Amino acid sequence: MIPGMEPLPLPLEGITVVAVEQAVAAPFATRQLADLGARVIKVERIDGGDFARGYDSAAGGLASHFVWCNRGKESIALDLKDPRGVDVVRRLIAGADVFVQNLAHGAAARLGLDAATLCAAHPRLVAVDISGYGPSGPYAGKRAYDMLVQCEAGLVSVTGTPGQPVKAGIPAADIAAAMYAFSGVLAALVRRGVSGRGGPVEVSMLDALAEWMGHPLHHAMHGGTPPARTGLAHAVIAPYDAYPTADGGRVLLSVQNDREWRRLAEQVIGRPELGTDPDFATNAARVENRERTDALVGEALGGLGADEAVVLLERAGVACARLRDVQQLAEHPQLAARERWREVGSPVGPLRALLPPITLPGGGEAPMGDVPALGEHTEALLRAVGMADVEIAALCRDGVVA
Repeated sequence: MIPGMEPLPLPLEGITVVAVEQAVAAPFATRQLADLGARVIKVERIDGGDFARGYDSAAGGLASHFVWCNRGKESIALDLKDPRGVDVVRRLIAGADVFVQNLAHGAAARLGLDAATLCAAHPRLVAVDISGYGPSGPYAGKRAYDMLVQCEAGLVSVTGTPGQPVKAGIPAADIAAAMYAFSGVLAALVRRGVSGRGGPVEVSMLDALAEWMGHPLHHAMHGGTPPARTGLAHAVIAPYDAYPTADGGRVLLSVQNDREWRRLAEQVIGRPELGTDPDFATNAARVENRERTDALVGEALGGLGADEAVVLLERAGVACARLRDVQQLAEHPQLAARERWREVGSPVGPLRALLPPITLPGGGEAPMGDVPALGEHTEALLRAVGMADVEIAALCRDGVVA
């Protein structure tokens, strides 16, 4: 809180989101909305729900993807092949501010749940269609899993070593689409506040990741060649790589200009003459002599422990980082010092989770609600849209809801 000021409400308090979503792209987008205070109603299949629930069981018996992307939501399980299931979704949408879907190409339109149809019926609604390749064009109907889109967008071609392209270790295409869907919703809500109208939002995974490829794309289009794959090294800066230390760790350092190189040469390598040696004095020279440059740095750091190397590099004013694994991230001292960890409820008990990266001083903390069980809120939501006990019983009996 800011001293002397009344606490601000969460920005999306009072906003209701309905999402027919699965996997990562749409669920990660709507989780951001939930973190900002929105009520998010997640529509899932009756036969297992969001298929991301079955990816693994690493999070105490739950799927790690699902735990990551779905806290703070209400789950209703519906059979959308039955018109009565679609009718429930329409009733939920009638009281909503935002609708998000990432069904297979054409599926939402067949159900009448595409953005254009819904916005025509509900002018204040913000309706988001997330797709793999967009609503038209020769790739519109193509299956679009994250790794496939990473390949189509060229990300794999610039990631890896000279001899081996590799995919990103996180679902980069899904995350890119999710964050543009998230920001698209926020922009459309601002526009609605001015004009009174919501409107459709379209986001494709390919468009989103192609935007993130801006540097190598412009390098290739205007410079003639794409940046080379260089592992942890930088294609056009040297030294910029991870170097082994005496205790088995690895420390990455980045020399951004020739002044920093001179400090590195004097205070870390212990050879100040390298600062003016024509083979190393400029970045262009160091890139041309990359192997010799890396050998000099590697020899200097190879006799130090990782902590010792970091201290020495920071004292010299050279940017550096420990090369941490995922478990070390979970124990990162900076996250601990800033109290970024919380616990969220789930069907298997409390689970650790990070606070969202958007911090809004002066307001309440992100609610970070529970990870829902499949259909946990079905009955309550059916009652909320006005269904009587007899109707609910019939839907349960016929397998339309779960």
